[in-house]
Amino acid sequence: MMTTNRAILPERGLGDRLSALFWRKPNLLLVLLLAPPVLWLGVVYLGSLVALLIQSFYSIDEFSGVIVPEFTLATYAELLRPSNFDIIVRTVTMAAAVTLGAAVIGFPLAYFAARYARGKWKAVFYLGIMLPLWSSYLVKVYAWKLILAKEGIIGWAVEGLGGSAVLNSVLALPVIGGTSLSTSYIGTWLVFLYVWLPYMILPMQASLERVPVSMLEASSDLGATRWQTFRTVVFPLAMPGIIAGSIFTFSLTLGDYIIPQIIGSSRRFIGQAVYQLQGTAGNVPLAAAFAVVPIVIMVVYLTIARRKGAFDAL
Repeated sequence: MMTTNRAILPERGLGDRLSALFWRKPNLLLVLLLAPPVLWLGVVYLGSLVALLIQSFYSIDEFSGVIVPEFTLATYAELLRPSNFDIIVRTVTMAAAVTLGAAVIGFPLAYFAARYARGKWKAVFYLGIMLPLWSSYLVKVYAWKLILAKEGIIGWAVEGLGGSAVLNSVLALPVIGGTSLSTSYIGTWLVFLYVWLPYMILPMQASLERVPVSMLEASSDLGATRWQTFRTVVFPLAMPGIIAGSIFTFSLTLGDYIIPQIIGSSRRFIGQAVYQLQGTAGNVPLAAAFAVVPIVIMVVYLTIARRKGAFDAL
């Protein structure tokens, strides 16, 4: 009588059992993978924003300096005071100016990279755009402070070219001028523009690369001039990339407080106001109200950008 030997299988370990469980219930694996980032986003990020929003509806006792945890709109009303409202207008104006300057300067570079740069030249383009991002943010800002100083290389070059009178005339302009470029809004704008320019160029370049060459050829075949082709074909199709880049330049300028602290005049931006109010002044509700302003602006801006298809260029 023949006997059959049963195969002896090794005992299944914890890893095998978990693998079988996840294979049978793939949704469980998905939940476990998403739980840590979702918890971080919900608790740390969104939770801090909710706490910020709640504190913006509190007020501070003018005599004791103690925060009064009672719902009120008085803190937001303080934003309409001339001194506070000027900070908001100043910040939004600077953000718009930086965004406009980045679009004007970055568009030709992005267009050249998308249409004409090939092989090693495209690699050189990406290297040139990305290289400034590899250095320290503070190092770049302090380097620009030395460059823009009255005794800096720009002042030295302008003096050597005999243009000191022109530079002094520009610095004498009200509001945007100063004793030197490093203490003027012009200098602040230049540094903002230098730091955030790559964030404008890359989305525009990606958007321009999606413009079909056949459409440009069809426009030419129909008798359109280069300007007409640019105005009616290239620019409308590149607009999502421009808006996508403006999301970065506009929002980053709105919230930055380091560059205005180092470069420019003593007049504050929103980031500086938030830093000083929650620090030395101890007025957390007003600091929170100031911090809500860029959030509201960017929510509206992102809503408009989404309708324009800007997210497709990111």
